[in-house]
Amino acid sequence: MKALPWIVVGVGIGAALAYLIVNAPEPAYSTGDPDAERFARKASAWGTEQRLKGKGGDLLGKAKQGFGEAVGDEDTADKGAVDQVVGAVKDTAGKTAHAVSDTVREYNR
Repeated sequence: MKALPWIVVGVGIGAALAYLIVNAPEPAYSTGDPDAERFARKASAWGTEQRLKGKGGDLLGKAKQGFGEAVGDEDTADKGAVDQVVGAVKDTAGKTAHAVSDTVREYNR
């Protein structure tokens, strides 16, 4: 049980970093259409949220799959593999939203 405090500390640090990433100030663009900038901000925020959910799902899926394989439970291992795929899809959706946000900002200058 000596590992439990380190796991709790790691999860706490991860949560704090996620909070800082989500609430990081974005660069302000003084020119262009304010509606386009609002759309870009919302797309970027949604993308960040999806990337965090995707990474979390991927980690949870790896843990489930490892646990399932360790105890010989194929259903849990399969659910873990599915969670990893769902996490990868959410991460890709978040990356796409960030790319859209950057493109809108570039054309809005």
